[in-house]
Amino acid sequence: MERFVGTVVRGIRTPIVHRGDDIVGMVVGSVLKAAEAEGFSVKARDVVGITESVVARAQGNYATVDAITADLKAKFGGDTLGIVFPILSRNRYAILLKAMARSVKHVVLLLSYPSDEVGNHLVDLDRLDEQGINPWTDHLTEARFKEAFGAPLHPFTGIDYVEYYRSLVENEGAACTLVFSNHPQTILAHTGQVLACDIHTRVRTKRQLLAAGAETVLCLDEILSSSVDGSGYNREYGLLGSNKATEDTVKLFPRDCQPVVDSIQALFKEQTGETVEVMIYGDGAFKDPVGKIWELADPVVSPAYTGGLEGTPSEIKIKYLADNMFADLKGEALCAALSKHIQGKKANLVGAMEAQGTTPRRLTDLIGSLCDLTSGSGDKGTPVVHIQGYFDHYAS
Repeated sequence: MERFVGTVVRGIRTPIVHRGDDIVGMVVGSVLKAAEAEGFSVKARDVVGITESVVARAQGNYATVDAITADLKAKFGGDTLGIVFPILSRNRYAILLKAMARSVKHVVLLLSYPSDEVGNHLVDLDRLDEQGINPWTDHLTEARFKEAFGAPLHPFTGIDYVEYYRSLVENEGAACTLVFSNHPQTILAHTGQVLACDIHTRVRTKRQLLAAGAETVLCLDEILSSSVDGSGYNREYGLLGSNKATEDTVKLFPRDCQPVVDSIQALFKEQTGETVEVMIYGDGAFKDPVGKIWELADPVVSPAYTGGLEGTPSEIKIKYLADNMFADLKGEALCAALSKHIQGKKANLVGAMEAQGTTPRRLTDLIGSLCDLTSGSGDKGTPVVHIQGYFDHYAS
C-alpha cells in the first residue's frame, strides 16, 4: 500500500513532574496513553524524546545560591574574581552571577561584544561601524562603551544587560568593574583569579588564560561538579546547562542520564514488543534569523541517547536526481527510478554530488532540535515528544 505520510511528530502531555517521581514509568505510560487516545501505535524505530528539565526535576537536581557561593569560595578564595564571557540571560545566568558576587568583594566582569556566545546582541554591527570600533582589537571600559553606544536594550527582552548585571553584583555587596573585549586575557590586567563562563569555547578560553599567566582558571563545568552540603550537582557539566528555578535556586542539567534512556527503551520493549530509540534533549541547535540568537545555551543538545541514534544521516537530494540523472522521466517511471536509486544508495555519501544540500549533522542534534521546537519552552505542557517515520525515505 502506498504511503502518503512521512515523519510524524507528536507532543505528549504528561503529569507535572516532581522530585522522586518515576520518570521512566511516567514517560512510557504517557506515550501509551496518548497512543490509545489518539489511535496510533508505537512502532520499531520510533523515537521518544524527553526534555532534560523533567529528568532533572525527577532527580531533584537543584542548587541554591549559597551552595554555589560556597563552592566558589572553596575553589578561588580571593577578594576579586574575574568573570569572562558570560551569556546575557536572566534565565541562564542571573542567579549564577548573584552567587559569584556573593563569594567576593570585587567582581570584574568581561563581556564579549557586539554579542555574547549564543548571539544575544549588546550592540548592532552598524553602530560599531559608525563609531569606528573594531571588536577584535578594541578593549572598552564601561565609560567608553556607554559613550559610544548609550544604554542599548536587548531586542527581545527589553533589558539593558550592562546595567542589569551591574545591579546584580552590587546588590550582593560587591564592587563591579565592567570591561568589554573579545580577548579573555584582557581580564588579567585586573585579576589572576578567573571563572570562564563561556559554554562551547570554554576549553580554548581556559588554555589562553593559563598561557597568559592567570593564577587560577576554572570553567562553569568545574563548579558544583560534586555536591555541596547536600546540593544537586553534575559531575560532567557542573553549572553548565543550569537555569533559574526560583529567585534563589537553579535547576541543574540532569546527571546520570544513560540509565534513564536505557530503562525507558527496555520498558517500551516489555510493554509493546517494539524497540524504540530514546533520547534526553535540551536546547536545539539552530539560529533565529531576526534576533540572531543561536539557541544552544546547553552544553550539548542531548546528554544521553540509545544506540540507534548514533551517527549522521546518509541522504540523497531528490531534486538533484530528478533534475539531472532522471530529467527525462516523469510520473510512475520517475517514481520507480527514484525509489530504486534510493534503495541502492551507499551508506557513506560524503562528497557525492547527489548528496549536496543535505544535512549530515549528527542525528541527535537534528532530532533534538525537532523535539525542542515541538515541545517549546513555555506552556505547551508536552515535555515528551514521540516521532514516527524519521528514518523512512521515499522508497520506504
